[in-house]
Amino acid sequence: MKSRRVLVSWIGDTDLKSTGHDPKKNEPIGPIASTLATEAFDVAEFIYNYPDERVLPYIDWLKTQTDVPVNAKFANLSSPINFSEIYLQASKHLSSFDVNNDHLSILLSPGTPAMQAVWILLGKTRYACDFYQSSIQQGVQKIEIPFELSAEYIPAAKTLASDKIGQLAQASTPIDAAFDNIITRNPRMMKLKAQAQVIAEHDVPVLIYGETGTGKELFARAIHNASSRVKQPFVALNCGAIPSELVDSVLFGHKKGAFTGATADKPGVFEQANGGSLFLDEFGELEANVQVRLLRVLQEGSFTPVGGTKEHKVDVRLITATHRNLMEAVSNGTFREDLFYRIAVGVLHLPPLREREGDLLLLADSLLEALSSQESSLEHKIISPEAKNIILKHAWKGNVRELQSTLLRALLWCEDNTITSDDIRQALFQMPEKDAGVMHKDISQGIDINNIIGEVVSQYIHQALGHCNGNKTNAAKLLGLKSYQNLNNWMEKYGIS
Repeated sequence: MKSRRVLVSWIGDTDLKSTGHDPKKNEPIGPIASTLATEAFDVAEFIYNYPDERVLPYIDWLKTQTDVPVNAKFANLSSPINFSEIYLQASKHLSSFDVNNDHLSILLSPGTPAMQAVWILLGKTRYACDFYQSSIQQGVQKIEIPFELSAEYIPAAKTLASDKIGQLAQASTPIDAAFDNIITRNPRMMKLKAQAQVIAEHDVPVLIYGETGTGKELFARAIHNASSRVKQPFVALNCGAIPSELVDSVLFGHKKGAFTGATADKPGVFEQANGGSLFLDEFGELEANVQVRLLRVLQEGSFTPVGGTKEHKVDVRLITATHRNLMEAVSNGTFREDLFYRIAVGVLHLPPLREREGDLLLLADSLLEALSSQESSLEHKIISPEAKNIILKHAWKGNVRELQSTLLRALLWCEDNTITSDDIRQALFQMPEKDAGVMHKDISQGIDINNIIGEVVSQYIHQALGHCNGNKTNAAKLLGLKSYQNLNNWMEKYGIS
């Protein structure tokens, strides 16, 4: 299938001033119209920040000057030189295109210098594209930008949603070094660190949600180290790794002779963590009969070892973690509701790495420095801009843990002091994609229902148009719509070209 050539640009003041001009009379028609007249494109997709009363007449005039389909969307900016807003709007615009079927060309000439700088930043890092410029003196030119760079958007500092939490965190004693080890400049993660600090100061159970590799144990250790229990034990246990027949023994210990192989008394993790904190990872994997006994420990502060008759009193702060949706498990009867409300007092939802805007390259550099410091032969390594761009485009389903192991592999076999794009490509594991389907997405971290609907609509509209060779009337019939105008309305609603 031949890729579409898409022209992308801001609409500039020079373009708007050309509305109504006649090129046959040598009247200037602006960079956009000149580019469409000179180069071959399949569609033109513009964004603008001017009032509609100026832009819509220009679009109507532009359509009389070219056979290329023209679309334009309003982008709300407080200022045409606000880099953060321009970056977000331009990136949103470029992300709407199909990377497999659309070949992007960015016209740099219209717009402010800030807009041009952002186009270059995005076009050299996140989106493969060609660059064009147009002027009266030199005409329309395809240009090469002779440097490589890598960049990730760093959100502007914003007031956290909970001012109270921020005040409490700032008013407390200095955060323990364990919190400083949570590397971030993402506002959502900064808020979570502040919330975790507040939770640490109150001796309540904690439940941490998050995908594998998001740092659940790091948060658990930070909470313990910032609490009044810091001088007492911190014991971590992965519940998913315990054989079902040994769960009771591992949790509560056993007496000598309690079962075959029990040659001596052995304390369980509750006893080992007495006075301190017990971190139970993969907590959602515990079976229902174990959940009952855990509830008793939490309610009464006591347990009986396997094979024992005497109750043991215990004072433990329980920190649990899971990637499962426990509320869903409660509703379908696989997790006890009374236990859920016991453990879910202080609750933290850790975002996956792909949602931590601004953190990816910061973490990559930090992890590389930490890995290099452990072996003198690996010191002074850097990551090339091309390699960083590959890092930015990867999904990182394994989150920070996957990033760390990938960097370690690349570090071990890079031939000089620079980790190249080839080193990163070789170090990456490309896992087969698992399509959860629109009806089976994990809602525990939240979903965007409009995006899901848009994905479904976009997929079937494109299939229908392809099947009907672009005939909207026939495509509308295939989709069960009354007319091509209904199809146009759907396409406009979900931004489908």
